[in-house]
Amino acid sequence: MARVTTGYKDRIAYVTLARPDKHNALDEEMIGAIIAAGQEVAASDARAVVLSGAGKSFCAGLDMATMAGLAQRDPGSLIMERTHGDANAFQEVAMVWRRVPVPVIAALHGACFGGGLQIALGADIRVAHPEAQLSVMEMKWGLIPDMGGMALLPRLLRSDVLRRLTYTAEKIDAVQALDWGLVTELAGNPLCRANELATAIAAQSPAAIRAAKRLIGYAESGAAEAGVLLAESAEQAELIGTAEQMEAVAAGLMKRMPEFP
Repeated sequence: MARVTTGYKDRIAYVTLARPDKHNALDEEMIGAIIAAGQEVAASDARAVVLSGAGKSFCAGLDMATMAGLAQRDPGSLIMERTHGDANAFQEVAMVWRRVPVPVIAALHGACFGGGLQIALGADIRVAHPEAQLSVMEMKWGLIPDMGGMALLPRLLRSDVLRRLTYTAEKIDAVQALDWGLVTELAGNPLCRANELATAIAAQSPAAIRAAKRLIGYAESGAAEAGVLLAESAEQAELIGTAEQMEAVAAGLMKRMPEFP
């Protein structure tokens, strides 16, 4: 069985973690499949991505059998090599979604633990069912978050909240996660709401959406203010007066939906 499925409709890519019998727990095959799916949609003409999990959970984290197997291998050779730019394969399952040039919306339900939470952190937007459970769970196994979490969590959480969740490995519901900024919004049907957001995004100027994601990523990277201001100007200069931008203006003035190729 495929660990991940990918489909396309109306310029939206739908990526689904497909190991429902294991709550989409991550084994090495699934890690590779998630990275491959991210690379595929990045190279496609999709204008937005919906990332979800089949079955009762989004992703319950590392598969226990995989965790046991990793413990028998040399950790240095396993995780220190940078196999995907600045990341190893375990980190790339989250970071690949930041590298996708269009917005990614994660639909969360059930368990979203450990590596599963870190995958969700790679998305631009997280829509969660109110009863979803989230946890930075690595401390339970005597480990630290190492699948992109420490590159992504500090952008969302206050330091004290980040430390509490990391030190305790406690589970929190999505209502608390929303209050702390870990998820974007709640929905009774997260997948339906994620699709609504993706549809709205896919209707915007594709070039402007990609420019916005690049610019936000750069602004969040800790770049100096002068660099961010210059990047704003450079991205805008590439958009002003293009056919897409003029179509957006015309559609706005005529109160109709824009039509982009």
